[in-house]
Amino acid sequence: MSGLPPGLDPDLLRAFVLVAEGGSVTRAAQRVGRTQSAVSMQMRRLEELLGQPLLERGPRGMAPTPHGAWLLERARSFLAMHDEILAGFHAPGVAGTVRLGTPDDYALRWLPGILAAFAETHPAVEVQVTCAASTELVERLRRDELDLSLITEGDYHPSPGEATTLWRGPLHWVGSATQPIHRRDPLPLALAHPGCCWRSAALRALEAQGRRFRVAYTSQTQTGTHAPALAGLAITISTPGPLPPGLRRLGAAEGLPPLPEFGILLLRGGGGVVAEALAQQIEAGFQADTAMAELVEA
Repeated sequence: MSGLPPGLDPDLLRAFVLVAEGGSVTRAAQRVGRTQSAVSMQMRRLEELLGQPLLERGPRGMAPTPHGAWLLERARSFLAMHDEILAGFHAPGVAGTVRLGTPDDYALRWLPGILAAFAETHPAVEVQVTCAASTELVERLRRDELDLSLITEGDYHPSPGEATTLWRGPLHWVGSATQPIHRRDPLPLALAHPGCCWRSAALRALEAQGRRFRVAYTSQTQTGTHAPALAGLAITISTPGPLPPGLRRLGAAEGLPPLPEFGILLLRGGGGVVAEALAQQIEAGFQADTAMAELVEA
């Protein structure tokens, strides 16, 4: 025998997540409809399986230990994927059309895998995708021309509870892998249109550093800003993730200032059951992508 613990029961992980997030065994028991002693027994069983303490009592109730915090992030992603698989096989058939909006920046980076998985579980649903700037997408959603939309935080400030945060992280400077464009003075930039919050953030960072720059290229799409960077004519900015061959991330080592964090948000409009099914697929897809990126970086 290998000595490895048996497979983890999703119920154990779900109870652990509820306790860790709510800080209370009692509240977790109420949410899953079990007794407090039953949930406490689940926690002991999980700790025995993994061989590490996962929860400890703190000033605000139960809190994850370092091992528990590591598990918590991965348990959330695991349960999201687990629930997605069950829903795909047991949910009633869903048919119809859903209208999805997204900035061009996110369409190629995240949507292919999400839409492919959605097509497998919902073959009778047609997804219509519109690529446009976040501000335009918000207006289309308000006019009931879209059912769902990905938007950039900063281009729109939603009310509390109006949007779901799919991803949050820092922007990165990007330039040619072979041409030292970052050494030029003034620094040539390839950026989005003048209303874009990414563009504003990049210019503010350079101004605060006292760095001279000029916006040499403007494009409505990230592909359009990557092109002059690939040609060795300018640098641009991008979210984390794979870059086209010939580009690399730039940063402090190249004398460039740090860029702020931004979030990718999901806004819901109409569309009913069909739109909600795609919304759940999008959330699960972003969670799985984030978890995979963390494992690769680790």
